[in-house]
Amino acid sequence: MIEFEELTRVFDGKKAVDRISLRIEPGEILGFLGPNGAGKTTTVKMLTGMILPSSGTARVAGFDVSESPQEVKRRIGYVPESGALFESLTAWEHLELISELHHIKPETARNRIEELLGLFGIAEDRDQYLSRFSKGMKQKVLLAAALLPNPEVLFLDEPLNGLDANTSLVIKELLKKLAAQGKTIMFCSHILEVVERICTRIAIIDRGQIVATGTTDEIMAATSQKTLERAFSQLTGSPDVHQSSEDFLQALERV
Repeated sequence: MIEFEELTRVFDGKKAVDRISLRIEPGEILGFLGPNGAGKTTTVKMLTGMILPSSGTARVAGFDVSESPQEVKRRIGYVPESGALFESLTAWEHLELISELHHIKPETARNRIEELLGLFGIAEDRDQYLSRFSKGMKQKVLLAAALLPNPEVLFLDEPLNGLDANTSLVIKELLKKLAAQGKTIMFCSHILEVVERICTRIAIIDRGQIVATGTTDEIMAATSQKTLERAFSQLTGSPDVHQSSEDFLQALERV
């Protein structure tokens, strides 16, 4: 479970996240949406204990993220938007290190690493240095590392970046099965079609504040829009993309 109340983060006098409150239940896949700079990544960093809130409270898997950050980290899996890997290690060595940090028994760790490398189609590359991996292959290692400890809660910030279509399909199906097992999943993405397809509920953040929560149908009904894309555009104050593209084409013709 993930829950936070009046969660706030201030940078240089500016509120990046402004008194947001939300509860995500076990078995839910929450799609966390927002334009660039809206506060998505800052929120996730607070919930994972990477940065402290300026004010407000947050609990993940039953533990306060400010008071018990290590307990939180033991129970979560996290794929950051800009993932950092130990590129001087091989894929196997990196995942083995992650397993040791989580105190997973060696035999259990070996079995899980084998399964994850096979699941993501990189078993044959297990002994290659990560510095030689493509962006998509590195993303697969990040996903494997997040899943390795069998976490209660998953935080995924743009998890499909760089992945091929087949691996994206594997991830989508896997997330549904994990949710069915009672895992709590927070899924941040700019790809609205993916969020609409796999998430059970959506929260939209804009300028540091949550401006809508609910299912896709509920958000479309509340905004009187026929698509999530148009509802998102309306809620975040985005310009009318159809009119903007028409204006651009007309401007080209005048040049």
